[in-house]
Amino acid sequence: MTENNKENLTSPSSYHGKRQLSLGRRAYYFLGLPILKGLIFAMTLTYKVKTIRGHKVIEDLISNKQTSAPCYWHEHSFVCLTLISKWLKNGFNGGFIVSPSVDGEVPAKIAHSWGAHVIRGSAVRTGAAAMMDIQKIMKQGVSIVTAADGPLGPKYEFKIGVALMSKIGSAPIIPVSCASDRAWRLNRWDNFMIPKPFSQVVIAVGKPYHIPKKCSLIELEEHRHQIQDEMNNLMNEAKGYLLNDK
Repeated sequence: MTENNKENLTSPSSYHGKRQLSLGRRAYYFLGLPILKGLIFAMTLTYKVKTIRGHKVIEDLISNKQTSAPCYWHEHSFVCLTLISKWLKNGFNGGFIVSPSVDGEVPAKIAHSWGAHVIRGSAVRTGAAAMMDIQKIMKQGVSIVTAADGPLGPKYEFKIGVALMSKIGSAPIIPVSCASDRAWRLNRWDNFMIPKPFSQVVIAVGKPYHIPKKCSLIELEEHRHQIQDEMNNLMNEAKGYLLNDK
């Protein structure tokens, strides 16, 4: 990929929708973003992280350079994105779809600072034009990382658009899940989890799930259910490990 093409994908300020960044908001991002990143970094350093499944899958993702589609539940975004940021530093060629609105500016800047490609667009769009854009990006070797039930839920419901993205991009889905023994929970639809300092965090990464390029919508729905069950099984396995480790 040329530097020009990469810039088109990754520039977090290339499009802000109808709203523009005010001077005050720009100052807030300029001063607040380094503080936020510093707090996240300091807090995650205290975690006792244990990967109970998927060591080989992670190694292959980083070393083989194969395009894939890592997915996690929106509830686990904090932990999973922290994990994937480490993959990126080790050579994983990943990208994130971030809202093109002003509200997506902070996530875009953080992902960009990790070395990720940032695609400003809607993850919930499943139209032909959106899928063609994503397919072009994935053909350039960029693995698209998504919260499979986000951004609006319902919770733990794997979106058909993510399955379609995997099918069209010929990119296996990599299910990622986690659990924590002590965490803050946000009062919102996804029960967003932020592990507390010095908590134990368990990571489980499933085997690549391949969706055949030639499959009907009925078959695609069956695959959607199967990967949804796999992600929930991984989550329960991570929770079970914590209970048995007490």
